[in-house]
Amino acid sequence: MLIVSCSEMFRDLNADETQLTPDLMNGDNYKLGAFFPQMQESVNPVQENDYQMCNSLIGDVYGRYMSITNDGWKNNFATFNAPNYWISYPFSTTFTKIYGPWILIKKETKGQGAYFAWAQILRVAAFHRITDMYGPIPYSKAGRGAVSVEYDSQEDVYKAMFADLTDAINTLTEYVNKNRGTNPLAAYDEVYGGDFVKWIKFANSLKLRMAMRIVYADEVLAKRMAIEAIIHPIGVIKKNSDNAFIAFPRNPINVMWDAYTDTRVCADIVSYMEGYKDPRMEKYFQLSEINGNKGYFGLRCGISISSKAWALKYSAPVANPTDKLLWMNASEVAFLLAEGALRGWNVGETAEQLYKEGIKLSFEQYGLISAEAYLANDTFRPADYVDPQGLYSEPSQSSITIKWVSEAPFEENLERIITQKWIAIWPLGLEAWSEQRRTGYPRFMPVKLNSSGEPTLTTKLASRIPFPPDEVENNRINYTTAVLLLNGSDNYSTRLWWDKKVK
Repeated sequence: MLIVSCSEMFRDLNADETQLTPDLMNGDNYKLGAFFPQMQESVNPVQENDYQMCNSLIGDVYGRYMSITNDGWKNNFATFNAPNYWISYPFSTTFTKIYGPWILIKKETKGQGAYFAWAQILRVAAFHRITDMYGPIPYSKAGRGAVSVEYDSQEDVYKAMFADLTDAINTLTEYVNKNRGTNPLAAYDEVYGGDFVKWIKFANSLKLRMAMRIVYADEVLAKRMAIEAIIHPIGVIKKNSDNAFIAFPRNPINVMWDAYTDTRVCADIVSYMEGYKDPRMEKYFQLSEINGNKGYFGLRCGISISSKAWALKYSAPVANPTDKLLWMNASEVAFLLAEGALRGWNVGETAEQLYKEGIKLSFEQYGLISAEAYLANDTFRPADYVDPQGLYSEPSQSSITIKWVSEAPFEENLERIITQKWIAIWPLGLEAWSEQRRTGYPRFMPVKLNSSGEPTLTTKLASRIPFPPDEVENNRINYTTAVLLLNGSDNYSTRLWWDKKVK
């Protein structure tokens, strides 16, 4: 939406190393490499301030992976009264940092070829997150240099993203079939080192994720998009070696808990995993000591923080400076396929097989030897939350067990799948929040402090975040249309287009 100068936005394009080998699909030789790192670094933002404003304070909180510790933040997303700047930040930052390079890549490639296909995958990967925060967004007419841009309904955004993603997958597939083993942009690929085969697997997996997201709004389209992704010759991510991670000088979650000291792990995720005696806890959470007791202690979300020193006693996440940041893993894909099988779709294996595979892949990802005992357990249930400081204890919201029960009703096994997926996709907070909104699972604790003026949010929780206040001032006509497209008030409780399940 906003175009700023290349010298401000991008790495030095005048350096010799930006010369690329010819794109063998069209014979052109582009100096495009330097545009791609910024796009990748803005999909799941890695720069610490961007991560905090786009993830840590929104998705990580609403997905119940993290809780804020800063007692000075009386207005925040957890209590549904975030400041205007917080609300606007994901929108403005993502549009600027994605569309800046995307526009130039499109111009140089004339919107064709493998390089533009890769840019399209990155664009969709970033903007499916933004539409899942706000709902309707500018998409089909964005990137044309205009200051005021029309909004698309979320249904139209999703349909356009499916079309863009499908075209990109087809283009890259043609490219790798002709040029297998070549990786001309390897030096600028911070996820897969220039391996376009893996980018195709990621794109198909993203398509599958998006397909399941809309299943309650348009099951026919959801199934068609999912099956297309599954039967594609290269297919989806099925092995941990194909997991999508991005490297960055310092892991932003490490900055959140260590340098900024603004976050601790959330009570919900700790209580579930504690009840299951889940061996992944030591991979996710750091031990803490409160009142002489050592353990994994989660901080309740949506409370009044009396002091930062009080909140920092709870467990921090395990996130080291050199850890890569996750985009998508094989475990998530297995659980997506498990849900498809549960719905009666022909995905190649049964729901039970894929459910078990999702857990096994997660255990393997974290270097745990065997998941068999965990998979066989039919007695462990999510634990009650017992606040070690005695203020915010709460009974468990769920009694779902781990072991697959073939004869169980659909909803019981759906809760089983989504609960285990939630554990396995840690720390993808925005994705966790989206899945909880879509399905109602996992079952989260209510907030203790609701400052929104919308009483239902105490137990219902947030369905979206409001449109950016900047848009009200600078794009008022299109903002007014966007609210009409939303089919509800511009607040936290209005449900998105795909959020159709009766809960």
